Amino acid sequence: MKIQIIGSGGREHALAWRLAQSPQVTGMIATPGNPGIATLAECIPATNVAAYLHAAEQHGVDLTIVGPEVPLVAGVVDLFRSKGRLIFGPTAAAAQLEGSKSFSKQFMLRAGIPTARFITVTNMEDARAALRHFALPVVLKADGLAAGKGVVIAHTQVEAEAALPLLLSGPDAKVIVEEFLVGEEVSFIVLSDGHMALPLQSTQDHKAAYDGDKGPNTGGMGAYCDSRILTTAQTGEIMDTVIQPAISTMSAEGVPFTGFLYAGLMMTPDGPRVLEFNARLGDPEAQALMHRMDSGFAEILHAGARGDLTGVAIRWKQDPSVCVVLAAQGYPGTVRTGDSIHGIDRANAVVFHAGTQIGPHGLETAGGRVLGVTASGPTLAEAIRITYQAVHQIHFEGMQYRTDIGRKGLRRYNVDGVGT
Repeated sequence: MKIQIIGSGGREHALAWRLAQSPQVTGMIATPGNPGIATLAECIPATNVAAYLHAAEQHGVDLTIVGPEVPLVAGVVDLFRSKGRLIFGPTAAAAQLEGSKSFSKQFMLRAGIPTARFITVTNMEDARAALRHFALPVVLKADGLAAGKGVVIAHTQVEAEAALPLLLSGPDAKVIVEEFLVGEEVSFIVLSDGHMALPLQSTQDHKAAYDGDKGPNTGGMGAYCDSRILTTAQTGEIMDTVIQPAISTMSAEGVPFTGFLYAGLMMTPDGPRVLEFNARLGDPEAQALMHRMDSGFAEILHAGARGDLTGVAIRWKQDPSVCVVLAAQGYPGTVRTGDSIHGIDRANAVVFHAGTQIGPHGLETAGGRVLGVTASGPTLAEAIRITYQAVHQIHFEGMQYRTDIGRKGLRRYNVDGVGT
């Protein structure tokens, strides 16, 4: 089976790394890929849906896997299917679950999916009026795609009113004013064939830029995957109250969802509440998930793309996994690029490339999130230690990272007496 991976980030490198270990995979191309993916697949400089299709046709691709959300919302799946080519991902209509937060929130109401109370606004006057209906802090969300950074948690009225003009900028802009939920965030991702859903292991992302979940939101500064994040009962509740209603309602409305469905959840005292839906595999959750997976992934994705996951199961290693993102100076704002990267060869971990390029003097930074250092260990504490030991071998000017990835999960080991 020859595979195409669409995308150029750490998620796509992790997918390529896992798929390269499947005996069924005879070759891979990546569009456009990155220097890390180039060690596993032929990278082709394609950057739009027509070019992705052309690459698949020219290289005899049997299955295409879409990484990022932008080509999904742009209709890459619709185009491939119209040409009879197998592709794993949702159609443009189904991808609106991520492409429009206002669509997603209204969908949750129709499907009876538990979520935070909200009001959608399109101007400052309505926004100020909406704020009066919520206690502080309050959550403000830009309506469209924002690469994981279009969310502001305003702790005061002044902060809220300062954030709204930027969020409402541009034609047809909408903002979701939303109740702030208290609890623990969990990333819950499933594979769907349009009718049934196959859950991946639960993960926990770290979106804030700085330790202690402080600072501005980012695309994700790290993640860990551990079977202790959710109990069996919690997993069952999420499948029953969130995932299956979403899959069933999409199908009933004539827009079956195929691909990765990502539910960003808040585990509240009253049960799980959906913060957002994403229409693709998370990043950096993918790095931790692919490192922990113990199955041939190609045949699973092929079954999902064909629309039949019946009887499919995924095996997982017992050891928890951790991914720490190394970001460029200035991230999540304007970043500096072109800094030389050193020490990857000394890191005793899998180092997934994201914002990298080959420059005159070798590997260098080329984006905000540069690398995802990923490792596993027999306990979460050991996985954290091994991962940060590898992080300390890598260097580039302005390198920044959080030092507490996975730490909040350690209490689960202390509580049940296993120890860290």
